[in-house]
Parts: sequence; C-alpha cells; structure tokens
Amino acid sequence: MDDRDTLARRTLSGFGASGEVLDGLLAYTANPFDFTRVDVSRLPLADSPQLDAWEDYAREAQRDGVLPALARRLVQLRFPIAEGISKTDAYLAATRRGVFPDEDCPALTLEDPDGLELVLQPTLAGRVPMITCRSRRDFVALVRACSCRNEPERVPDSMGACMVNGLNNWDRIARLRRGMEEARGEPFDEPEWMQAFREIIPQKPLYQDRLIILSREPYSGVPAAALGAFGIEERRWLDHSVSIRAEHECTHFFTLVAFGVMRNNLFDEVIADFAGLARTFGRYDARLALRFFGLEAHPQYRAGGRFENYLATPPVPPAAVPILREIVVRATHAIQAFTANLDLTDPSARGRMVGVLAASTLVELASADSAARLRDLTGRYAGSRLCP
Repeated sequence: MDDRDTLARRTLSGFGASGEVLDGLLAYTANPFDFTRVDVSRLPLADSPQLDAWEDYAREAQRDGVLPALARRLVQLRFPIAEGISKTDAYLAATRRGVFPDEDCPALTLEDPDGLELVLQPTLAGRVPMITCRSRRDFVALVRACSCRNEPERVPDSMGACMVNGLNNWDRIARLRRGMEEARGEPFDEPEWMQAFREIIPQKPLYQDRLIILSREPYSGVPAAALGAFGIEERRWLDHSVSIRAEHECTHFFTLVAFGVMRNNLFDEVIADFAGLARTFGRYDARLALRFFGLEAHPQYRAGGRFENYLATPPVPPAAVPILREIVVRATHAIQAFTANLDLTDPSARGRMVGVLAASTLVELASADSAARLRDLTGRYAGSRLCP
C-alpha cells in the first residue's frame, strides 16, 4: 500500500485540493496520537491514582448526596459563581493553598442537587469520575466551578459535556501529607512540608483530577422529533443521549490518557461518536452520525450542526471546508460498511475498533481502499483485549 503521506496527498488531490488548501487539509487530518505511550494489546489501563480518593467520594455521595460529598473535598464547590471571584483573596487561598472558606460563607448553589449522579465510569483508560446533571443550569454551574474558576464564563448552548482536566484537589494533597507523615513516623513542620510539597508538584497525577460532567439534553442538540425515521421517542432519546454522550467523553478520556491527545478535531469526534453510537445501539449508523454533524443532507449543510465547531485545531482554510465535509461523509459511511458484520454489543469488539480507528486518519477512512486498510489494522489488534 501507499505510505500515509502519499495516500493522503493522492486522496485529497482527488477531492480537488491543491496548494494552500491541500497543505491545510494535510495538517488538519494528520494523526496526532502517540501509540508508543501504551501497549494497546494490554488495555484497559489501570485506574489512575485519583480513584483511591474518588471511591470514598462515591460512597459518601450515595449516603449524603453528590453535592454535599464533593463540597467537603473540592474547594471550588465552596464558592458561588460570580464575576471576579477568582481574583479574591479567599478564592486564591483556597485553590492555591487549600485553605477552605468558613462553613457560613456563600457556596455553590444548584437548582436540582438531588438530580446529580456520580459514577466511576469504566473506560479503556481505567475508571473516570462522571457527574450527570438533570438540570441544564446545574450543568452550567458545575462547568463554571470546575473549569472556569467559578467565573460566569459563557457555556455554549450546544455544549452538553465537559472534560475537566487538571483540577487541583486539596483533599488528595492532605491525604498525601498524612501518608508521608505516617511513613516517617512524625508530622512535618511547615518548612519540612513545603520542601516535600515542592517535590510533589511536578507529579500532577498525585493531586490533580480528571472528571467528566454531563447534561441530560438531546445529543448534539438533535431533538427526538428530528429522528422520526429512527422511531425513537423523546424520553427514550434523552436516555440514549446520555449514553452516547458518556461513551463519547470516555473515548476522549482514553485518547488523552493513552495517546496524550484530546482535541476539538473532526477525527477525534468521529471516533468518539462511533464509540457512543456503538455502545448505545450495538451498531454504528452513519445517518445518525452525519445528523449530529449537520451533514444529513450533504452536500447541503445544516447551520448549527457540530461540524462547524471543530475547524480550529489546526485551522482549516475556508476553501477547504467543502472538501472536509466530503471526507467526513465518506469516512462515516466507510466505518458503517466495515463494522456492519461486527458484534458491537461486545465491549471487546468496540474497544478494538476504537483502537483501529485511532490508528487511521480521516483521509484514510475516506479513501477508496479504506476497507483494506481497516482490515490490516484490525489484524494487528486481533488478540487485543481492548475492553473496558
């Protein structure tokens, strides 16, 4: 077979790309994943260190409720959402030094705290804490608290999930200190602890958390009424939407942990949507995948579809956009054709296919010999246990 660069240039030229458009598409569709970081034949990965603490949080959430349990641990939930709050002395002391505010200080308030659900979701990269919100307002509030430093930054209406990456957890730092003091047989004085803490700071997995926050809204903003051909009623579609969204975000979590990359790029989105659809329905339907992107009537594009959200990493030249739409359409149909006879109700089969897709590129999936390339990649992972 042609090497990757030759195939990409030939395929893109066949779509009419040349000059700056060709260069832009080559950059945008390049595979960013570093497969040397993990042995994909030995997935799923072990849980990250944060799970020791989050198992306790999950137990407490079952007993006391999600918000009270997490507010005891995460300082960000002890502050309201307010303009300029991240610059106040109290907020800086809490987030930078772990000085929790007094109990009677204003804290995060939610519209429907009983509508929060916390689970430790299995993924190919180990379990990840996942909080699902029944209320849209509560979803926005938690996103602002955990990823916007409690500032009232805009959360787009089309956003239904948030991967929080690198949240400082002072409860875990306190646990580290207690463990180190027990090991040495005596407590640290403050200068000793500051020296020990300086040595901990570069080891971010020891004290920074990754978690996923989900809403319960229709996936990709697609209402049940638009899915008449699929026969999905509204209540059932909301449940399906949560399932698709959860697996979608778990796939981003996997590529971040395993391959070091999580991007707002159409390649990443195609893979994550595959995982969500396959887990929810036991099969991959290109018609649904394209509707999520606004490409259900290709070559016409439905404004407001998700396709337009993923053109900046790296930037796509405007003249390249119609070609990129064609690539996405062909790639989704190729995935459907290739997986039609696979048992995607089997977690191991789904996991292997995620690995196969991640080892490919959008252009390869859209090429004339995509089936042969997918068969070759599948053969490499035939013995893999890519199963969460």
